[in-house]
Amino acid sequence: MHNLADIQPPIALGPLDGRYHSVTAPLVNYLSEAALNRARITVEVEWLVFLLDRGVLAGAPSLSDAEVKYLRSVPENFGAQDVAELAQIEAETKHDVKAVEYYLKRRLDSAPNAQVDGTALGEQTALTQLHEIVHILCTSEDINNLAYALMVRDAVYDVWLPSARAFVDQLKELATEHADQPMLSHTHGQTATPTTLGKEIAVFAHRLTRQLRAVERAEYLGKINGATGTYGAHTAAVPGADWITLSHDFVEGLGLTWNPLTTQIESHDWMAELFNAVARFNRIAHNLATDFWTYISMGYFHQNLAAQGSTGSSTMPHKVNPIRFENAEANLEMSCAVLDTLSATLITSRMQRDLTDSTTQRNIGVAFGHSLLALANLRRGVAGLDVNKERLAEDLDNAWEVLGEPIQQAMRAASIAGATGMANPYERLKELTRGHRVSASDMQDFIRSLGMPGELEVRLLELSPASYTGLASQLVQFIEE
Repeated sequence: MHNLADIQPPIALGPLDGRYHSVTAPLVNYLSEAALNRARITVEVEWLVFLLDRGVLAGAPSLSDAEVKYLRSVPENFGAQDVAELAQIEAETKHDVKAVEYYLKRRLDSAPNAQVDGTALGEQTALTQLHEIVHILCTSEDINNLAYALMVRDAVYDVWLPSARAFVDQLKELATEHADQPMLSHTHGQTATPTTLGKEIAVFAHRLTRQLRAVERAEYLGKINGATGTYGAHTAAVPGADWITLSHDFVEGLGLTWNPLTTQIESHDWMAELFNAVARFNRIAHNLATDFWTYISMGYFHQNLAAQGSTGSSTMPHKVNPIRFENAEANLEMSCAVLDTLSATLITSRMQRDLTDSTTQRNIGVAFGHSLLALANLRRGVAGLDVNKERLAEDLDNAWEVLGEPIQQAMRAASIAGATGMANPYERLKELTRGHRVSASDMQDFIRSLGMPGELEVRLLELSPASYTGLASQLVQFIEE
């Protein structure tokens, strides 16, 4: 039997890089190993430029605009050949961040022949003299924590949030469209006070929007303070510099929030906070997926075959399986499992440093990949639904017992207002409705038998399960913006 591991190009082990690659591919630009190395190069370059711009290192040259532009082009132009070259260097160094350092030094050596705006930098460039400034005063985690903060921030804002917002906007539109559509509720799986389809969808849209706000408020922290967070090497090498201010300015200059108190690692608390917010969003979306699946099984939604683009059962041609919602459920569960593990693991580090976070953080893309895949399925699934108004009306018309609630409450209010014959309303409605099938005529005959004040009797006789939706249609307007 042929060894599939020998096939080139390599076959993906996991579904996110295999079967579902077309959906999750946008995250590769942010959360892959190659993206991590590119972000590391970015941080190394910016630290080099920052130190020289601030004149921190006595005797170090200043850089021209062309030289700065060349340095920043190194991560900008990081492509397939660079990925391979860096992998080759790491195979020798056995250290990922050290490999980045050596890679950048190679780029300094090749600077004289580099073209910037059509002009070669030439042999006079100062860049070839900067070897000892690359990675100066840094521990690997100084580079890594900033690289991850930049990667995760951009992945969230450029990929995950747009998809999540598009899904919530889709729900908001659906909620508004069906704000007035009556629907029988099912509390505990039993017939219950009617609502509207739009209001129930609005509940999910409102909940998801709140979690989006939590994700949008997330802070992305960073530090650059040495091997144990004390600036020990900094003050020993360059004692006259204000390293606390320099550290603050550099981190904030990257668009991150400066963390002043760390061990060797940035504590990753912000990651746990962010991942918890995304996990809450996932779980609410999972709740929606299971509810919509149930509504489909009840016939409240038809699945539009053209929009779903799917075959149902392989043997039962009548079936159109709700696979988009089932796929979403599974992927949301996978995402939450990884996010929960990340949140629990990353906030703990033995004393000043252990390396458990290194391998753990490499799974951030997996967590967001499963969530992104779920969102794609939910958006496609919701887009392929048509509301079955006839089925909704049928269920309502077969549930006249739900009017026991408003009649009972009206009897109580009438009794308080002085009407006679309104005693024991709950017990009388219980006798009429519990365990019994109640028709429209049964309910209306009961109302007429109560001897209610005329205006109240007329109002209750006009009530039906379909019209007993309270203020549900108005509540849709309160979806959080």
